[in-house]
Amino acid sequence: MIRAFSEPRELSREELLAAPVRWPRPARLAAELDIKPAVAAEAAKGLGIETVGDLLLHLPRRSGEAKAIADLREDEVATVMVEVRGISARPVRKRGMRPLVEATVMDASGVMKVTFFNQPWLAQQYPPGTKLALSGKYQARNRFRVNAHAKTDSIGGQETGEEQSAATYPATKGITSIQLLELVREHLDSALDLPERLAGRMRARQRLSPASTAVLAAHRGDPELGRGRLAFEELLVQQLVQARLRRERSSSLRATALTEPQTISRDWREQQLPFTPTGDQLRAIEQVDADLARDRPMQRLLMGEVGSGKTVVALHAMLRAVEHGAQAALMAPTEVLAEQHFATLQTLMPGSLLSAALLTGSTPAARRKEIRGRLADGSLGLIVGTHALIEEPVRFARLGVAVIDEQHRFGVAQRARLDAKAPAGLAPHVLHMTATP
Repeated sequence: MIRAFSEPRELSREELLAAPVRWPRPARLAAELDIKPAVAAEAAKGLGIETVGDLLLHLPRRSGEAKAIADLREDEVATVMVEVRGISARPVRKRGMRPLVEATVMDASGVMKVTFFNQPWLAQQYPPGTKLALSGKYQARNRFRVNAHAKTDSIGGQETGEEQSAATYPATKGITSIQLLELVREHLDSALDLPERLAGRMRARQRLSPASTAVLAAHRGDPELGRGRLAFEELLVQQLVQARLRRERSSSLRATALTEPQTISRDWREQQLPFTPTGDQLRAIEQVDADLARDRPMQRLLMGEVGSGKTVVALHAMLRAVEHGAQAALMAPTEVLAEQHFATLQTLMPGSLLSAALLTGSTPAARRKEIRGRLADGSLGLIVGTHALIEEPVRFARLGVAVIDEQHRFGVAQRARLDAKAPAGLAPHVLHMTATP
């Protein structure tokens, strides 16, 4: 039952069908734009603007305010919001003479003459009373040479008490911000056709406007409001995509579940570690242990400032692999970092009988051959290195945990090559470390 607004009576079917409802039609957003001249159409294509939807999502950036006529200075390039008071075309009286249109325009602060070149049709297109956004150069004797122009909904000036916002669009050679403004003005009503992807409950909880309202706000003078709503949706979609990819990856890959009681890792932490771990380190270790106990590959990011103790957590994860008869590798993006990590591990495990090695591009050939052999037969439990770890000759007997330092400096393919070093049908548990938020 649907009742009339503020009335107890029920609406009839005829009244419902006759209601002034505008249903969104997203298909309209796919309509191609008719942009002229051809050079502007090609330039717009370079900006990724080919359809109505592309245009509406090409949001303006906040970059200053429109100038008032009274505030213009000689030779200043500016944008003004004005109203046409009178306009006329100068007839071409001799060969080679350029068509010229002159108009008298005004805002709340003053009056000036503006000149349009090679566009005689503007005398009919912009009759008195038309509100315009003009971009150009202010010249002597109260004259303004127009470079770009478009109709607008408001005018500026000092008497308004507020400066007028001049929507400035990202532009390129061949098409100006003002031309884009004119295109947007022509198609802005199509914003009501934008589909709403967020549930009403989510928008209410996050205090977000509908997508159509956000786009209208962005083009009509409040870019930040519009961008905030659209940025939330974009980030949400990215998070959902990443969550789906992680779920698909975890469902298709298996890892060795490290569930045995702690032995080497416990003795190291209680007897060899030269200091007591902090509360944050212990909490991180506990979370890593929970991930390692699953038969799905761990994919955890460990973030902390330089010197905050990330290596302690990483070494614990590596020792958990070793005490299960598996191997662990720590890969760093540079030789300097790899050497620093190797030195830190030696400091954190004083007097340890556990074998560890360093493999980089500078490792001597004989030593490199020895390390590769020990990795292949499983006698080497811990390895620290650079990209050398993912080279084709390197074979692991049973890679169980991989630690990647400064993970953003490695490509996806490089990280995948380290994953491929695990036994067939399995993937290593991976701990990414970074000091970069």
